[in-house]
Amino acid sequence: MSISRFYATTFFLIIVFFSHGQGFKNFITVKGNQLLDGDKEFRFLSYNVPTLNYVEDNMDFEETNPYGLPSEFELRDLFTSMQILGGNVARTYTIPVQNKNFPKEAVTYVEAPGKFNEDAFKVMDTMLALAAEYKIRIIIPFVNNWEWMGGRPNYADFRGKDKDKFWTDKQLIKDFKKTIKYVLNRTNTITGIKYKDDKTIMAWESGNELQNPAKWAIDIARYVKSIDKNHLFMDGFFAIHGANDYPSTFVQQYSIDEPAIDMISTHHYEPASRKMIYDLKKTVEIVGGKKPLMIGEFGFIGTSGIQEVLDYIISEKALCGALIWSLRRHDPDGGFYQHTEPFANVLYRAYHWPGFDDGEAYGERKTLKLYRKKSFEIRNIETPVISIPKPPKLITFNKTPKFSWQGSAGASGYNIERSENINGPWKIITHNIDDIDTPGFDLYSDESAEINKIYYYRIHALNEAGKSAPSNTIGPVKIEYLTRVDYAENLMVLEKYKGLEIKTGDCRSYKEAFSRIHGKKKSEGVYVIPKEFKEVRLFSYESSKKPNISFFSSKDGINYEKINFKVNEYKSSEDNYAYLAPRKYVIKESEIDATKTLKYIKFKASDTINIVRVELEYK
Repeated sequence: MSISRFYATTFFLIIVFFSHGQGFKNFITVKGNQLLDGDKEFRFLSYNVPTLNYVEDNMDFEETNPYGLPSEFELRDLFTSMQILGGNVARTYTIPVQNKNFPKEAVTYVEAPGKFNEDAFKVMDTMLALAAEYKIRIIIPFVNNWEWMGGRPNYADFRGKDKDKFWTDKQLIKDFKKTIKYVLNRTNTITGIKYKDDKTIMAWESGNELQNPAKWAIDIARYVKSIDKNHLFMDGFFAIHGANDYPSTFVQQYSIDEPAIDMISTHHYEPASRKMIYDLKKTVEIVGGKKPLMIGEFGFIGTSGIQEVLDYIISEKALCGALIWSLRRHDPDGGFYQHTEPFANVLYRAYHWPGFDDGEAYGERKTLKLYRKKSFEIRNIETPVISIPKPPKLITFNKTPKFSWQGSAGASGYNIERSENINGPWKIITHNIDDIDTPGFDLYSDESAEINKIYYYRIHALNEAGKSAPSNTIGPVKIEYLTRVDYAENLMVLEKYKGLEIKTGDCRSYKEAFSRIHGKKKSEGVYVIPKEFKEVRLFSYESSKKPNISFFSSKDGINYEKINFKVNEYKSSEDNYAYLAPRKYVIKESEIDATKTLKYIKFKASDTINIVRVELEYK
């Protein structure tokens, strides 16, 4: 988010916030093992949103820094989806801390002990102001056990110490408390409310899956309470079940006994609902009704298993709620942010409302529909009917009708319309196209347009309730060239091929591209240029140190000559995620011998390739 965009957003949000009142009436409080909103019991089935205050998955092909700050569009899109889904609580991941493994340009919240990034915290201000507007409570963990986002290893790195010293080293504890003090005492630049006085915040959590000793947790809980007596404090101890090779670890006795700890959280990733419910029942027994108990994270099981778990949660009054892992939002440049879960047999990805074909392997549509129903049921609210989505926003383009749009929360598809006149008549050129496509690329290319004609474009969002009003109109656009796109969903765009196949899965290694054209040494493919050649772009992920593809051209599809090309690599400097090297191969008209007529383009692999997209521009 640019600074100019931030201040425009801030001014708008100040007006919205004060014209709608100051959010919630009550802090969430505790009575026995219940949570209360005023005098009413507060229960929830809602979502972990690990990117609520931070972007960790900007997966554009040419982007080398996956980290950033969410825009107002992203936050509103997420909160709108949660509202539709019946969610009333969102848990962030943690407060990001400078990581020595991040790209140098990556922004974080905590830049050094006691040094905080004001622009980043202004985004958190925006997040809290919008959460109040959308009536969604926020749970904020202070620190991560792991290095991702903002963990104890990062605090230890500031002082050149081992991460396990975080629990006992006086300097590291002091550094961490500086962050806590700053956050609790911060005054929101939009609402004017100190965080410690903001009713939008449901609870502070010591951290995410912390492998902490009791002494540290009690000290942190008491420190938080010494500054902020309004909010609940939740223990973030590593009470987790079913994750990797970790043994089941139940809640700790100190969490139950310590008065400064108001509520207890436990995480569940058992491979079967029967085992998950067994561990939940045992946890309920251990806590013994002495404090509110919630499921801070759960998931990675099938829809029928989730239904069994949700039915148990709703029936067990000792559980105040649960947060499924996890929900992602639209990308402002088109499509959705994607995130494959490496610890779930790389089958599960983050959920996207209302669910799409890419998520059928883990029942995304059915799971979200079920979860929506149960989210209202636990609150004793009748499930409302789905409303027509709001209009999307078409993103400006010119010269070629290859474009994207900012999606509409809850839209299952879009109609794209074209006209030769700004006032119509409008013709639908594609019906019910989704926007879950490979991140970082344009969502649609109109090959039915005619070169040298002038057009106007607009789109409508669709869902089960109907069709939205039209988007903004883009035009007049004079078409100078067209683009044929191979989305790597099948092999049918190729004229012929050898040794190639379509593969899916392991999306994480390919910056979340769902499908790819996979080939090994000596694999090859041929594309036909529809008319006069302009440019070819091929996007491949490779593990070798050198590029693996060479190109050849032909007039007749029989006799080929090697041709020049350029290749750029966009590998990130970090290695937290196992991305392969993204390589973009480009063949330009200006670099081809003018005496050659290019009708066929052949590529050959010298080693393993994974092509996620090919764009053929022609006039």
